[in-house]
Amino acid sequence: MATISMPRDELRESEPTQPKWLTKNWLEPRLVVVTALAIVLSLVSEKLNAPTWLTLVFNLTSYAAGGLFGLIASLQELRHRKLNVDLLMVLAAIGAALVDQWREGAILLFLFSLSNVLQDYAIGRSRQAIRGLMKLYPSEAKVKRGDTVEIIKADKIQIGDVVLIEPGERIPVDGIIKQGRSSIDQAPITGESMPVEKAVGDKVFAGTLNQQGVLDVEATQAAHDTTLARIIKMVEEAQDSKAPTERFLETFEQYYALLIISAVTLFIIIPPALGLTDFQSNFYRAMVLMTVASPCALVISTPASFISAIAAGARNGVLFKGGAYLEGLAGVKAVAFDKTGTLTKGKPAVTDLVSCCELCEDELLSVAAAVESRSEHPLAKAVVRAAEERGINIGGIQDFEAIAGKGIVSKVDGRSVHLGNIKYLTTENPLPPNLTEPLEKLESQGKTVIGVVRAGQCENCGGCANANTGYDWMGLIALADELRPEAVGIIRELRAIGIQRIAMLTGDNPRVARAIGHELGVDAVYSELMPEDKARILKEIEEEVGPVAMVGDGVNDAPALATASIGIAMGAAGTDVALETADLVLMGDKLELIPYAIGLSKKARRVVWQNITFALLVIVVLIISSFAVNLPLPIGVLGHEGSTVIVVLNGLISLLLWPELQRRRKLAR
Repeated sequence: MATISMPRDELRESEPTQPKWLTKNWLEPRLVVVTALAIVLSLVSEKLNAPTWLTLVFNLTSYAAGGLFGLIASLQELRHRKLNVDLLMVLAAIGAALVDQWREGAILLFLFSLSNVLQDYAIGRSRQAIRGLMKLYPSEAKVKRGDTVEIIKADKIQIGDVVLIEPGERIPVDGIIKQGRSSIDQAPITGESMPVEKAVGDKVFAGTLNQQGVLDVEATQAAHDTTLARIIKMVEEAQDSKAPTERFLETFEQYYALLIISAVTLFIIIPPALGLTDFQSNFYRAMVLMTVASPCALVISTPASFISAIAAGARNGVLFKGGAYLEGLAGVKAVAFDKTGTLTKGKPAVTDLVSCCELCEDELLSVAAAVESRSEHPLAKAVVRAAEERGINIGGIQDFEAIAGKGIVSKVDGRSVHLGNIKYLTTENPLPPNLTEPLEKLESQGKTVIGVVRAGQCENCGGCANANTGYDWMGLIALADELRPEAVGIIRELRAIGIQRIAMLTGDNPRVARAIGHELGVDAVYSELMPEDKARILKEIEEEVGPVAMVGDGVNDAPALATASIGIAMGAAGTDVALETADLVLMGDKLELIPYAIGLSKKARRVVWQNITFALLVIVVLIISSFAVNLPLPIGVLGHEGSTVIVVLNGLISLLLWPELQRRRKLAR
């Protein structure tokens, strides 16, 4: 049986270390053809009564060509005191030759080597995601040196070099845009289906496609350390790592092969010794038994399926760090989310405007944005952004004084303005009755509320002025970290695929946390948590429900990601901590990748058990047939090798096509 591991040198299209005609991938398919021709020539020479030595030459040629790689694999394993199914096939073929059944032995080796070639081809197809990523690297880059532009090898780009990227070119290195504006196709890195607008100061990734404008990009990573390079390395390692089921089957293979060899040896000796049958026919039957009992399909069933699933995930922006995590994700019973930046957008936004009268709403936002325009506070930026989105003119200010922990005193269009928290503003300007109820409602929703007080009366109503201070309440502005619009739907989807408990973990105060948790519909909300508290909560959930997956941003959630049964880093393109800490990395900042990843892992597990069940059934049927109907060796080989190819193709087709089938199903709904 062919090994499914592939050296990285083969994955990376680098300079070969040996001539192509000596490589297994090039030579084995051609030896299969030689084996077939030798079998045909042996049959023809026998029919034409050619010299016996000529027929023997053809038979030996078929054995040498068909058994070369099986023999090499067997000897390599024996050097490490291990047995494998290749050894069983080689012994069965040799046994057939010993009883002068050369052709049956040659057919065995032909079908066995053909099966290996088909396996390698099928599994190689599932590795196209990695080869495709390698092709995203441009071979050359245009680097600015003063007033000139030099063309250099892409792998020679250094940190700090400014690379010229023209429309239609792939970006060769991670970097920051220093000049220009364009839309970038980031699908290979983040899985985003639509191009993303990029301007000066934005980050770009190696392997992404510049669609429109000319860009100057300053390299922030060397070519060997880009996000794309780390993705390729991670998926290569993931495809070579092994899931628990796969490790069990490999151990099982050792004992099973020893059992078969021992049983066949006894079968060869005992029946003739007891006079139950003649040695030659019994020996032939023993070779059939050794062939059909070999667990090729059983051993290949798991890795073939998991490699296909890992490749399918990689093509859609989901990077499993290994088969163990792919298999583990299928068994999670609970999912815990970090709140900020995962379930929410991660930055505050204006959610409500309550003015002293509705006619003053735009004026309220205009004055507030003018005062906040000089502040770098996240809340201030949210107010300014809200005014810009409404197309409201932001006036100029004359004075600006920030009062730590309270607010700002400024002057807008010649009128003094106080902006800040309600407690600070109400010390001298009691809240008007018409704003009291809205304030209580907004605070009960867990929103941050700031107020605006201005000197003079409101031109529209004049009902909010304070006669003692001469200041007028303009109104209230509520801000909150907005939920992602898709978050509620994703929570429902997780329940639909069998997740028993969904929790939200946050460092926010309980009131804010409860309000967001209620809106999302999660089962449990844990608030005011430090990073170490999140890790403790995850252990408690696991004890109560079972394996738990933690979804976070991979930076401040590192302890929780490491503690969880499966750590999922979301939106991790370019984030070193996420790539290192998590077991599963979602390159795109998309919640829908989470149920997709869980669904893919569950599908992979189902396919694995389909393959295992089918492989065991075929072995049982063939063993019974070898005794009940004197199964000929060629038919036994055909059934054995056919089942091996079927399980490989089942894993390949079922899992590589699954994402597309899911997409069509959603469109149909």
